[in-house]
Amino acid sequence: MPFDYKKEYREFYLPPKTPGIVRVPAMHFLAVRGQGDPNEEGGAYKQAIGLLYAVAFTIKMSKLGSHKLDGYFDYVVPPLEGLWWQEGVHGVDYARKEAFHWISLIRLPEFVTKEAFDWAVRQATEKKKQDFSPVEFFVWEEGMCVQCMHIGPYDDELATVSAMDAYAQAQGYTADFGEGRFHHEIYLSDVRRCKPERLKTVIRHPVRSVL
Repeated sequence: MPFDYKKEYREFYLPPKTPGIVRVPAMHFLAVRGQGDPNEEGGAYKQAIGLLYAVAFTIKMSKLGSHKLDGYFDYVVPPLEGLWWQEGVHGVDYARKEAFHWISLIRLPEFVTKEAFDWAVRQATEKKKQDFSPVEFFVWEEGMCVQCMHIGPYDDELATVSAMDAYAQAQGYTADFGEGRFHHEIYLSDVRRCKPERLKTVIRHPVRSVL
């Protein structure tokens, strides 16, 4: 059976619908940075997702080619993730999507080194005849966070975020947004096939202890 990060690391990908505190270790990702409204048709965000998945599946399907990656194991490509922020805003303002800065992410298996990443980008460029230079090898340790499973439209996240804030404060934590510390979403549903009221999204916010 292919290794499935969602099932093997349930604490990071399948939290309950009630908030909890979690410490997130360092992980490796594919990443593309950008800014602007993610809903813009043909915009930078949707182009970024296409670039990420092309490189992700180049790595996954390398098992069928002549170039063998050291330590390769079969796996399910992890879900799309997003880091979101706006200049001068604590958290995010859902009414000002055009002001978003974002980093779109897909987690990489542990066997993917910087060298393996570079090969995959070259391979995708050759096959797709596209510019994959925006895709980065991104190492990130998120640290202490409060998180919760949100069910429903993205624009309704505020109620979930409010519950997370209240829980964190009750546990002796406060929000810790800043450099490298962002509003984080993990998308468990395919927005093209899922009704808005059934969308499943992990929401994660950085926190620090005030005790």
